[in-house]
Amino acid sequence: MQFVEANGAKIPAIGLGTWELRGRACARLVEQAIKLGYRHIDTAQVYENEREVGEGLRASGVRRDDVFVTTKVWTTHFAPNDLERSTRESLAKLRLSEVDLLLLHWPNPQVPLAETLGALARVRKLGMARHIGVSNFTVALIEEAVAACPEPLVCDQVEYHPYLDQTKVLAACARHGLALVAYSPIAKGRIKGDELLGRIGRKYRKTAAQVGLRWLVQQSVVAIPRTSKIERLSENIEIFDFELSDDEMQSIFRMGSAGNRLTDFGFAPKWD
Repeated sequence: MQFVEANGAKIPAIGLGTWELRGRACARLVEQAIKLGYRHIDTAQVYENEREVGEGLRASGVRRDDVFVTTKVWTTHFAPNDLERSTRESLAKLRLSEVDLLLLHWPNPQVPLAETLGALARVRKLGMARHIGVSNFTVALIEEAVAACPEPLVCDQVEYHPYLDQTKVLAACARHGLALVAYSPIAKGRIKGDELLGRIGRKYRKTAAQVGLRWLVQQSVVAIPRTSKIERLSENIEIFDFELSDDEMQSIFRMGSAGNRLTDFGFAPKWD
């Protein structure tokens, strides 16, 4: 497994996203993923599966210290007291004394960012999170967050895949030593049938999805593909035994544009 290092954090380059995974199936998938070699599991308060993620983690039999666990605070808990209380609730559900990474899930203009970041930093100081970061932050918000946060931020988790150009956010993260963590890295399944990725993949005996994930990790981006299928788990992690050429990397970069965003809500910020 490769790692991406950022402001003191060492984040496994491939993780399991657990959005929409629920109940027994979620616990089983997390357990299986860890047994297959995943060392990074991503959940969130709003996914309503923190309890099952914790169950899967314990059932895997792998030492707690060997698995990097991320959860995210939902936007309705951004007032300082609320943030701390909801983090304690997350830890109780996960049955963990700390998470490796705690993120603000989306920006919330209703609460001053400096206040929320102060509370996030305090949670880290109290030992509830080893590292802290943000998610769905634009370049302007990254700049504001880094300037306002009393503790180092380690990442911005955003949608990123071959169809979506994230050059500006990548550059902002690099400027501040943040990792970029890519959710929906397989574009919600859309890249599986992609002609160019399929053609590149045949050369390496890899699938289009594996080529897309490899393209991300070769940029030192962390990818957290979500799947509900056990057989996909092993496919998504088997990307460390080949390397894309510079020409192949560039041809995949050319597929991206700013308009190809799959996750957008009314409360989303004004994207770069």
